[in-house]
Amino acid sequence: MKKLFISLLILANTGLAVFAEPQFYEPPNEAKLQYNLGIDYYKTAQYDRAMAAFRQAISIDPNYIDAYYNLGSILEYLKQDEAALAVFKQIMVRKPDDYESVFKAAYLSSKLGQPDKAKTYLSLIPKESNVYPKAQQLASSLKTTVQEQTAIKETEKPQPSAAVEASKPEPQKTEQAKKEQTNAMYNDIASPTGITSDKNGNVFVACFSDNMIYKITPDGKKLIFIKDAKINGPIDMVSDDAGNIYVSNYNSNNVIKITPSGVISVLIANVQKPYGVHINGDFLFVSSQGSNSVLKYKL
Repeated sequence: MKKLFISLLILANTGLAVFAEPQFYEPPNEAKLQYNLGIDYYKTAQYDRAMAAFRQAISIDPNYIDAYYNLGSILEYLKQDEAALAVFKQIMVRKPDDYESVFKAAYLSSKLGQPDKAKTYLSLIPKESNVYPKAQQLASSLKTTVQEQTAIKETEKPQPSAAVEASKPEPQKTEQAKKEQTNAMYNDIASPTGITSDKNGNVFVACFSDNMIYKITPDGKKLIFIKDAKINGPIDMVSDDAGNIYVSNYNSNNVIKITPSGVISVLIANVQKPYGVHINGDFLFVSSQGSNSVLKYKL
């Protein structure tokens, strides 16, 4: 595996890219092959192919930090700041002490006109981090300091005595409190469409504009389940008892099948603008907006 870690800070005068050391992590071999392919494409300035390879590596191993970082760096270089920010936030979820990614999130938030979010990210960067000097510079441009933001964050924490009092539930509010604890919001899912689940309690969400599928685990973690060129405008999804997921591919005019291990195949081709999907017994039903019809398919 090539231990190259792209940091696409293109120098205006030299046109040179700066490379940083990667995180030491040993992903599956298939993911590493895609990662290395992405590095090779990057070296020849084939950025779309490089990003596709990094996304494929991530779909194989949703915790592949190096692949996320390289993908985010290319998106940042291509001035796709919102998409880049979403990628760096994925790193923060998986590795909160990756302070280079935390700084990237702060910097991109600042560029996108979100100073409050930028300040929040800056407050997460400790003084001993090697990105702390850069964080201080960014904080200065936002007319604050990292120390000030950290202090604000600390003052927002409840004092011990208050925390003890807060831990004593009022009998009449106990059930409501339990209900509120079950509520959650999962952000940064571009154009969410279909939702399905499996017998293990995982929830899958189709992302129409990014051509990908997220997985929300029973413990509340949002992960990238799969990102592949065969997914093209996913609208609706349904799963069977074996854990296979069937997706209506609106932009490709087909229905694909995704196995629990992530293998994708075209199940039904030439369906005009497939939309809703439903399983009843051994049959898959697909609504076709393009032909004003419903298809019945034996699984």
